[in-house]
Amino acid sequence: MAAELRIATRNSPLAMWQAHHVASLLTALDPTVTVAFIDTATFADKRLDLPISELGGKGAFSKEIQELVLEEHADIAVHSAKDLQAVTPDGLTLAAIPERGDPRDVLVGSRLADLADGATIATGSNRRRVQLAHAQPGLNFAGLRGNIATRLSKADDFDAIVMAAAALDRLNLELPVVDVLDVDVMVPQIGQGALAVECRTGDDQLVQRMAALDHAPTRALVTAERGFLIELGGDCDLPAGAHARFVGEQIVLTAVLASPDETQLGRVEVEGPRSMAEPADLGADAARQLRVQLGLS
Repeated sequence: MAAELRIATRNSPLAMWQAHHVASLLTALDPTVTVAFIDTATFADKRLDLPISELGGKGAFSKEIQELVLEEHADIAVHSAKDLQAVTPDGLTLAAIPERGDPRDVLVGSRLADLADGATIATGSNRRRVQLAHAQPGLNFAGLRGNIATRLSKADDFDAIVMAAAALDRLNLELPVVDVLDVDVMVPQIGQGALAVECRTGDDQLVQRMAALDHAPTRALVTAERGFLIELGGDCDLPAGAHARFVGEQIVLTAVLASPDETQLGRVEVEGPRSMAEPADLGADAARQLRVQLGLS
């Protein structure tokens, strides 16, 4: 491995935290490693006036970072796993998924039970919007995009906003009212709370070195969730979510999918042995069941 390891990342405070966290894991394994950060604002970061669905959906925040690695301007890329495309691009390897943080969503500004009919919730996620609309009919919704600080700066304009619990944890943000939404209420995004480390496929030494950062239990769960996304051919604006967890010796995966007109919200729970060789098969099974449940082809 090169004396200096170059890490590609978005330049938001949360993304930089993630890159520095991976760097700290690397230096803990090998104190001789030095790290440089190749950070950039992606097009999706700059165009806050457009919904993610118009910016390419899944991959909107990761493709430009991946290009830095593919073009050898950086050695590895660090992402939020939830931002990755369903299928890893040619030339890259998903070399490590470190131990996961809190995968859940939170409401900031109000508890869900305290929201009155007509209250306005801000979120840029169709997954979050559809699930909240089904959990508590009568809510109104507004779009909201930007980094954590940008979204929090606009929180007073709404009754509540929706965020990822891991983002608040990682930035050590303590806010007056935060309602953590249980998975029974809000199924998270695929890979939420997990990080992903990619490097070039042909760099065997680096792939092997990054594998030391891999957390096998987290990889199994995220792989199961990504199997759901792959089977759906899913994108960021598809109202769908999946969350896998261990229950004893089983992997239990809960998944949701909305009908195209969003009047129905299908939900399934599937399980398989913790030792299963292909956890992605569990997610694929959930996707097939939801298609049948919703009458989709």
